[in-house]
Amino acid sequence: MSLSPLLLLLLLVCSSHASHFYGTVMTFIPKNNSADGSVQVVLRYKLNFHSCTQEDTWVCISGDCGTVESLTLNIVDQESSGEWCQREGVMFRQISTNAPFQLRLNSGNWVSNENGIAAWRALTLVDLRNRSDTGQANRSPQTTILPALRVPSNCQREINLLAFDPDGDRVECRYGNTQSECNPCTPPSVLSLSTSCVLSFSATSRSNEGSYVVQLVMEDFPNQNIVLTQTDGSETGRSTNEALSSLPVQFVVKVDAPVPSCTEGHYLPRFLPPTPANRAQLYTPVRQTLSITINAEANNAIVSELLFSGPHNTENPTGSVAGQFILTWTPSEQEDGESHPICFVVQAVNNRQPNPIKYHSALRCVIVRVGNGE
Repeated sequence: MSLSPLLLLLLLVCSSHASHFYGTVMTFIPKNNSADGSVQVVLRYKLNFHSCTQEDTWVCISGDCGTVESLTLNIVDQESSGEWCQREGVMFRQISTNAPFQLRLNSGNWVSNENGIAAWRALTLVDLRNRSDTGQANRSPQTTILPALRVPSNCQREINLLAFDPDGDRVECRYGNTQSECNPCTPPSVLSLSTSCVLSFSATSRSNEGSYVVQLVMEDFPNQNIVLTQTDGSETGRSTNEALSSLPVQFVVKVDAPVPSCTEGHYLPRFLPPTPANRAQLYTPVRQTLSITINAEANNAIVSELLFSGPHNTENPTGSVAGQFILTWTPSEQEDGESHPICFVVQAVNNRQPNPIKYHSALRCVIVRVGNGE
């Protein structure tokens, strides 16, 4: 039975829209407390899709989520071949109380993947109550991630996620494990996860090549027993084993064909000085441009581009020196006192094959502290 050209076109259109999600990540920072007990909070999140035109909306599912005062959605970065696009949402909410509330992202569908995840679901628990140890409102861990990371099937690789907490809390990662956090929550069989937010990939067979959905939850735990105080005066204790906030960290890991050599610098890009170390802490005053120089080499492949995730106004001007990139970011007064994550990989391409093959460097992340004072 033959299909008409129109029906074939409709099937192709439906197929292209059916598989397009590349994950999300959310963080929050309290901004202002009003005399009436209300609180302003800024939530920053990444939306990763195949196209820059696709999007989704966070909705309130429990607690008093307040009202949205402003919401902007801007492009952060997009892969040059059109594989993915990342946008950053910056949402200011005014909350009548600092009691906990939850926001959820819920729709479908993920990109085609080997662990059978179709619909996406992500949950954020926001707790802005005042802490007895810092005397301030609780702040979430700060992290970000690229939509997709590549690993060759024959190489052992580690993905060290950024896990920085501005309150100094212990940060841990786990796979999502309830229907409110993901649906379904099937972990990728080719990855193992440590509580310190390191994903490990071991060499595997070619039969395991393909895309894998990673659905993590990042949580912060106090270093001592503390008391959380609500604006109405009520108090709640938190032990060192009880999470304060929960954030989704969701993305895709692509297991590619074997590479001729697993040594960094041959095919897989290797970072060179003065590239900052992973999890390095940088500082910049407001309205002053921060420049991050990133150098990399791959002797048997062409270093083609820098892929990054960070504030939406981070810029990556095209350089004239092969393998050298400079990320720039200028924080505004609005970001004074905040900490912002920036993560990046260098992508190289092997054009000697009939079909170009992409190689990724290791993931590196930095945290940028913003402020006019010390």
